[in-house]
Amino acid sequence: MSRRARVAECAAAGLLLLLGTACGSRLPESDFESRPQRTPAQRSADPIRVGIVTSATSPVGGDTFTGPRDGAKAYFDRLNERGGIDGRKVEVRTCDDGGSGVGNNECVHRLVDEDKVVALVATTSLDYAGASRVSRARVPDIGGQPIGAAYDTHPHLYGIYGSLAPRNGKPGWDGKLYGGTEVYRYFKREQGARTAAVVSYNQSSSAAYARLVTRGLKAEGYQVVTEQVDFALPNFRAVAADLKERNVDLVFDAIDGYGNAQLCKAMDDAGAEVIAKVTNVQNWTSTVREDYKDAPRCRNALWATGASRNYEDTGHDAVREFRDATKGLKSHSQWQLEGWAAAMWFTDAARSCAPTGVTRACVDRFMDSGKPYTADGLLLPVRYERLADPPKTRNTCVSVARWEDAEGWVSQGDMTDECFDVPQLSYDP
Repeated sequence: MSRRARVAECAAAGLLLLLGTACGSRLPESDFESRPQRTPAQRSADPIRVGIVTSATSPVGGDTFTGPRDGAKAYFDRLNERGGIDGRKVEVRTCDDGGSGVGNNECVHRLVDEDKVVALVATTSLDYAGASRVSRARVPDIGGQPIGAAYDTHPHLYGIYGSLAPRNGKPGWDGKLYGGTEVYRYFKREQGARTAAVVSYNQSSSAAYARLVTRGLKAEGYQVVTEQVDFALPNFRAVAADLKERNVDLVFDAIDGYGNAQLCKAMDDAGAEVIAKVTNVQNWTSTVREDYKDAPRCRNALWATGASRNYEDTGHDAVREFRDATKGLKSHSQWQLEGWAAAMWFTDAARSCAPTGVTRACVDRFMDSGKPYTADGLLLPVRYERLADPPKTRNTCVSVARWEDAEGWVSQGDMTDECFDVPQLSYDP
């Protein structure tokens, strides 16, 4: 993969981290006045068809976006082994959009118009160009990853982290999305961090995300050190030396996975030790040891934050079931667990519809009920509301894990206990 392509991955990961904390909507009951009614006698034994759109091949690498798809498919496989939904199997239709808007529109057309899927599940697209088409068709899109602003823009789309925005066809509120500072608050309160560095490329999307992280850190009272490196020839050794000189506690970044590995190696070589090198849910994977093989000290200072339960928490019943069903996969990741949770969410919606018939409208009504959803404790409560104005503050919880070579990702407390009243900062999608 070229360095230019890898920066696209960095931008996607950066947006994901923020959009995951952004806020959702509720549709009026009039939207469903004309939904067809079915009686138990009309129930079909035909499979229930769902679609999964994934940028399985894309400019940012072959397996970058496949985790949610793999987790969702594993859930449906196990569900079908147990008899499906009210005796009906779930038939999964997948489509690779190639990471392009054209490809995404083609996938949406095939799944929504030709295959007539009841819902989309665990959508993970670099360019969700077909989002408006899905919304117009009133096809519920359940548990998608918010790489762009679609899940804070359109009705009938339900991202894995929820939303409080009006979702009236425009992103967020007057084009602005909002995210909280809970991650920065956590490291300040729980780890005593006071000085944080933000590392970025001299490239527009990387620099923009770095400015947003910097703003959040300053809002939480951190002393912030900004480090920018050349995109083509990054001098991570100079960055590492400066981090050591300034006694930095935390390192956040707006760079790609390859750059992170090189930065960590430079930090090890320079003897720059930090409380935490912080990454996000997209990089919360079991391949850390291989990805950071040349930086053992920095590797063991990696921390990940998100809004779902650590896939290593096998003491939790729902996590244990996920791990048992995915033991054949070559690696594990937090995105796989979130794909599994998305499939569970659809299943719960479909089961609520089974007595009268599993239709798009019925599934959508369940999704739009306004009730928080946790996927048996795998997710922090996911809410969809429609607020006229963005919240100024929110009580937000965060899931935190630290990498240890001997144990893998080790949870730092329970995610339902790590909660903070934090300001909501606006940003452009």
